[in-house]
Amino acid sequence: MNSFKSHFISAWMTLLFAGTARSAWAIYQQENTSSWLWVLLGVASPLLFFVWVFTANVARTEKATKFILAVTILALIGLVATPPATIEQLAWILLVGVIGTVLYEWWYSSFGDRSNALLDVGQTLPALTFRKTDGGALNTNELNKPMLMIFYRGNWCPLCMAQIKEIAGQYRQLADKGVEVMLISSQPPSHTSSLAERFDAPMSFLVDQDNQMANRLGIAATQGLPSGLQALGYDSDTVMPTVIMTDAQSKILFADLTDNYRIRPEPDTFLKVFAQAGI
Repeated sequence: MNSFKSHFISAWMTLLFAGTARSAWAIYQQENTSSWLWVLLGVASPLLFFVWVFTANVARTEKATKFILAVTILALIGLVATPPATIEQLAWILLVGVIGTVLYEWWYSSFGDRSNALLDVGQTLPALTFRKTDGGALNTNELNKPMLMIFYRGNWCPLCMAQIKEIAGQYRQLADKGVEVMLISSQPPSHTSSLAERFDAPMSFLVDQDNQMANRLGIAATQGLPSGLQALGYDSDTVMPTVIMTDAQSKILFADLTDNYRIRPEPDTFLKVFAQAGI
């Protein structure tokens, strides 16, 4: 299933760009301008959504996508009410605009049921080993301190980057509580090193080599990378966004196994959980 999703997201974004360019060109050439304006609205809106996500440090988009879907449906209604609409115009809005957005909202973004007894609150987190950017190893059972672990998909994921920026913004408060903040991805070490250099906060940027720990915890996403990004050095297998919080004895205090990659915990959640645990 992830293979289909991988190809879908890359193909859909390409079609959104192509539809926007086709509509703009038709309007420039004055080809049935009013109808093409509706097409432009129907395909450019989802495209602008992605531009917004990639440029605005947005960690949560569940409300925005519903708004975009409403806009594409409005564009479809507007086109149908503005005859004569052509088959090409209907295809751009219905297939690329409306159906594409529906698939993105309720199929592509969803991980389904992520029930995981291993990560239930109160359980003891297994000892995990990660690679540091300097090549050394970090063993969680040697820390003896509270932990906040963020498993993120990679530098290519804008929502993950926005979430990490939020964590960096509250790092000092977490450090004052003695919390070890760990940001973990299976991406190449060079990518993780470049990410660490972007943040002026001594958090632990770690590599989960070959997704070994993610597979052990049941949070790996086989073929979860959008097709084409392999050319940038990323592996096709990635991880489902996951947050794990523990006390100094590795007892799990909180675990967020989101069933939708566009929904992440609010940043104040982490401080509240640690406070409730007396940390």
